[in-house]
Amino acid sequence: MFDLEETALKGCYLVHPFSSYDERGLFIKIFQSEAFEDKGLCSCFKEQYYSISKKDVIRGMHFQLPPNDHCKLVYCLNGSAVDALLDLRKQSKSYKHYISFELSSDNPILVYIPRGIAHGFLSKSNNTVMIYNVETSYDRKTDAGILWNSFDFNWPCTNPIISERDMNHIALSSFDSPF
Repeated sequence: MFDLEETALKGCYLVHPFSSYDERGLFIKIFQSEAFEDKGLCSCFKEQYYSISKKDVIRGMHFQLPPNDHCKLVYCLNGSAVDALLDLRKQSKSYKHYISFELSSDNPILVYIPRGIAHGFLSKSNNTVMIYNVETSYDRKTDAGILWNSFDFNWPCTNPIISERDMNHIALSSFDSPF
């Protein structure tokens, strides 16, 4: 069974992949193009990459601006993370709203993120490995972000480790969304 569960942000899905466990270990099917196409979702990813983070690292809130905006498919291969999504789509009923999920290697769910949604996460353990599949190729000129603490999300961490790049993102209140 491969199940796509829509979240409170329209077009964002939790992906419950097929899994099978036996005496050899665990087998998980993380992607099935037909299941995505049946929901009208992107099924053609151009780039795939991963990050390895220490405990208490916050990465985000990232996205690419048009015309290089893209959907993402994200999952945690090792460790655990609090994954956060922020809606930047002006016409959306959930504009400027956010949702979050626990992603971990112990609970193999994925998150499908449509265009116009900022994405970030907090690593809850050392060596948290996050895998990203994206619809468009990275473009430095359209790479963007929202300041991680400029919306109401309560990151469950008292001393986060944040890159200089992420500390210099624009606050949500000052962002003029092109989405």
